[in-house]
Amino acid sequence: QVQLVESGGGLVQPGGSLRLSCAASGFTFSNYLMSWYRQAPGKERELVASITATSSSSNYADSVKGRFTISRHNARSTVYLQMNSLKPEDTAVYYCNAARPLNKSNYWGQGTQVTVSS
Repeated sequence: QVQLVESGGGLVQPGGSLRLSCAASGFTFSNYLMSWYRQAPGKERELVASITATSSSSNYADSVKGRFTISRHNARSTVYLQMNSLKPEDTAVYYCNAARPLNKSNYWGQGTQVTVSS
């Protein structure tokens, strides 16, 4: 049974930091591209950051470049999102995604709420 379980969300003041984690199980984590998406109220879900299976490459939405860092630990089947210098516009539900285009696999976590507010 495939599971992606996000954690680490919460309420933080502007300028603060949070670290999200996503623990995966039920599939071969090291074969998958891992990504973080977010969805704010009334908006479409958007890609925040992604990282290749071997961590050889990562990419970021322009809105988070220089503030967020995605990383992964394949032995622990976990992907992380370090979020610094948070802004109110970063408020959203953050979702973990695992994708493997080779076999068209695509899995989602349940999401974790991040609220940036004073």
